[in-house]
Amino acid sequence: MISEKVLVVGAGLAGAEAAWQLAQRGVPVHLYEMRPHKMTPAHQTGDFAELVCSNSLRAISLQNAVGLLKEEMGYFNSLIMQAAYAARLPAGGALAVDREDFARRITHLLGAHPQITVIHEELTEMPGHRPLIIATGPLTSPALAAQLEAFTGRGKLYFYDAVAPIVTLESVDLEKAFFASRYDKGGDDYLNCPMNAQEYERFWNELVRGEVNLPRAFEKEIFFEGCMPVEVLATRGKDTLCYGPLKPVGLAGPTGHEKYHAVVQLRKDNKEGTLYNMVGFQTRLKWSEQKRIFRLIPGLEQAEFLRYGVMHRNTFINAPLLLDPTLEMKDHPGLFFAGQMTGVEGYVESAATGLIAGLNALCALRGTPRLIFPRETAMGSLTHYITTADPDSFQPMNVNFGLFAPLTEKVPKKMRKERMAERSLESMSQFRKNFQHLLAE
Repeated sequence: MISEKVLVVGAGLAGAEAAWQLAQRGVPVHLYEMRPHKMTPAHQTGDFAELVCSNSLRAISLQNAVGLLKEEMGYFNSLIMQAAYAARLPAGGALAVDREDFARRITHLLGAHPQITVIHEELTEMPGHRPLIIATGPLTSPALAAQLEAFTGRGKLYFYDAVAPIVTLESVDLEKAFFASRYDKGGDDYLNCPMNAQEYERFWNELVRGEVNLPRAFEKEIFFEGCMPVEVLATRGKDTLCYGPLKPVGLAGPTGHEKYHAVVQLRKDNKEGTLYNMVGFQTRLKWSEQKRIFRLIPGLEQAEFLRYGVMHRNTFINAPLLLDPTLEMKDHPGLFFAGQMTGVEGYVESAATGLIAGLNALCALRGTPRLIFPRETAMGSLTHYITTADPDSFQPMNVNFGLFAPLTEKVPKKMRKERMAERSLESMSQFRKNFQHLLAE
């Protein structure tokens, strides 16, 4: 039995999972949750792990990265996964839940746990206690957010997402797209998709007519104080984009003599160069519309979108600058972050980071080396991405197979995800076995 306690701030998906992982291993936890004492603009109840948007935790197939992530979390008796399957509703290949049943189960299990003390109180200052896990989510209270901004450093805490879509390099038609830089400055750092006037006009017409997601009331100010959605910019005139993010000036084609009407540029999004984001394409378009409209761009006709563009309220840190893959702050031992605060997107991803932070807080208490999950796994690939991405353009990310360590053997494309899933579970099984002495409940 460990006598020292861990403080967990926030009882959303990540905080709930972190508290559970610690408590199940005999660690006393003080779990802080300001609701229902103080509500957020989106929550309706004081229950833990309340799902404020969709009631779906997305795909369950192991050939989908989020399905694989669920399976890996099951290796560690995840509270969120237990509650989700207990509250499951029919939804085909997705894991949908009765959101009230789901949240109540988690609230009951944590509230009744002998190792967990629940404190319904808003923290307005950063606790000095260590180990400490911050898991306050995208709707962190203004008072604590101000404290976090001062603690992490100005410019390292963000309050909204303005995210451009990401595609896989292998899905881009390199017969039409080419690598080059503007004015021949630097290396061939950008992947360029050129358009002639006719192609651009067709694209522009569909863009300005595309169906968008409307912001919730408390998010309205974000969209115009941050960066402009590409479809809004397009409505200011047919050629506005050609003088903005799609300007062709200074870009020489493969022969050096081409003249383009517009050029969409994509920039490398991970060190391996397997993912590219669409520069200047932050958007409110619905995901189905993004797929339809952005595939009108020459070279992207068969693009595989690993992340669609979003613009919404979010509070997250610049994880590549601040965190190790263990989710511990580089310069502050014993201080961990979890959930969307780390720069992950999605219910399951948030819960997974809570699991990782909880286990590493246990390591901090015991004075043992922290756990770095294998790159071959969904959990390891996700933490690797958020802590090694380019800090100058870092934006939140869902788990996807593009983040995984590449396969070392040649596998037919249609079998690649299946083999990645097999490799992941083999790696996670061995990882769990290697640390059984630490992880046993």
